[in-house]
Amino acid sequence: MGLMDRLRGEFVDIIEWLDDSRDTIVWRFPRFQNEIKMGAKLVVRESQTAVFVNEGQVADVYLPGTHTLETRNMPILSTLKGWKYGFNSPFKAEVYFVNTRQFTEMKWGTQNPVILRDPEFGVVRVRAFGAYAARVVDAQRLLKELVGTDPQFRTEEVQEYLRQLIVGRLGGALARAGVPLLDLAAHQDAIGRQLAGALTEELAEVGIAIPKFVIENVSVPPEVERALDKRTEMGAVGDLDRFTRYQAATALEAAANNPGGEAGAGVGMGMGMALGQQMARAMSGESTAPPAAAPQAAAPYAAPAAAAPGGAEPPPLPGQAQWFVGVGGERQGPFDIGALAARAGAGGFGPDTLVWRAGMAQWQPAGQVPELASVLASVPPPLPPL
Repeated sequence: MGLMDRLRGEFVDIIEWLDDSRDTIVWRFPRFQNEIKMGAKLVVRESQTAVFVNEGQVADVYLPGTHTLETRNMPILSTLKGWKYGFNSPFKAEVYFVNTRQFTEMKWGTQNPVILRDPEFGVVRVRAFGAYAARVVDAQRLLKELVGTDPQFRTEEVQEYLRQLIVGRLGGALARAGVPLLDLAAHQDAIGRQLAGALTEELAEVGIAIPKFVIENVSVPPEVERALDKRTEMGAVGDLDRFTRYQAATALEAAANNPGGEAGAGVGMGMGMALGQQMARAMSGESTAPPAAAPQAAAPYAAPAAAAPGGAEPPPLPGQAQWFVGVGGERQGPFDIGALAARAGAGGFGPDTLVWRAGMAQWQPAGQVPELASVLASVPPPLPPL
């Protein structure tokens, strides 16, 4: 290498930045003691701004394009250097490239809950998280206020500062919005735009703007979530009295399909219906006195046909099936096995008599029901002809 080649190698004649990262905001061009040659080319690409700094003082700023460095297009640096007559000698200066594109990989979240006063739930603690975009709008202010002499300024160095500003503004934004907690999801976009404007205004002094702010989710403590779930369940039930009757009917059907457990099911169902009706009256403000006795036809088990002494009808013995009899198109009963045997002995019950009990799909002749074979055995034979 000759002398002229070594001399030419000491001068920088092309200044540019090919960004191969996704998180670098500011990058200082490395000179390695080389001087910038007068007439060198400065290449500033889209979404970049180049700033010349001379002895710690910000000088000229260049927007996207290719620039030839001469005294006429470096007015501030020429003044600082004292080149009154167009000096053409090489010079030393620091060149910072500032990335002005949107940085969209920015996340935020509340480490501690924000306390709000909700018109429906009172004082509530909420947490929130989301994302936002940030961009540099004033390269000179950014260099003066945040970057300093940092040769490579990344998003991680400013992200915590931005997160603290966001959390500090979040509570006020939610309070000023005046939106109930249950309606926050429908107003998250509007609150996000409000926060983006407030943050941009506050960050103007450091040359940063927040063009986009997204609230992904606002959550409440687990105990509030459980209370909301209970309220949702109550809203889905609607009329508690009708719901109680529906539950009772469903349980009654299940008991009919399980003849072996009828007695226990009947007792449990009666208690459940009474308790459910009392709860419904209590929640609606009515009296909690015991309800009037239900009609006999609505009870899961009716008393035998024969009345006990004194006019009181004792309940059926546990485990006895209750039968209904169809006579002349009318339903009679219910009867237990003993009562059916008595009717059969008196000639009022026979193999062709229609019968039904809980668990049967439809009415059937007594002669087709195996359980009534013993009853039909007591039916007297027909009288001999005269």
